[in-house]
Amino acid sequence: MEPAAPPPPSPAAAAPGSAELVCAQGRNLKAVLCQRCGSRVLLPGAATFARRELLLPAMRKKAAAAAGGGGDVVREHWLVRDMFSFENVGFTRDVGNVKFLVCADCEAGPIGWHCLDDKDSFYVALERVAHE
Repeated sequence: MEPAAPPPPSPAAAAPGSAELVCAQGRNLKAVLCQRCGSRVLLPGAATFARRELLLPAMRKKAAAAAGGGGDVVREHWLVRDMFSFENVGFTRDVGNVKFLVCADCEAGPIGWHCLDDKDSFYVALERVAHE
């Protein structure tokens, strides 16, 4: 469905807004939190910065989502290689060969994406989460 993921960019290649979030090894410097409820999704150092263009459905309430609509193209992500690295995340039912990631506490999302063809890649969109 999606093209193969390119190798992770160097931390210096991170966009200006994300540079303060990425350490020299390319990992997240800060905890990753749900934007809505503040629940911790990832601990510092649990993910690697990655660039990959993905289409995520728009974040909105269930009633609005049922009405249909588009989504957002997101390009900057935290790449998690082990699903057990997450502190707090939920997965939607399969949508084709994709599962979307949501906050397990308040069900806000989707905050990320997981292709069932690649069991070891979980993408969390930087613009869909908060950092502390």
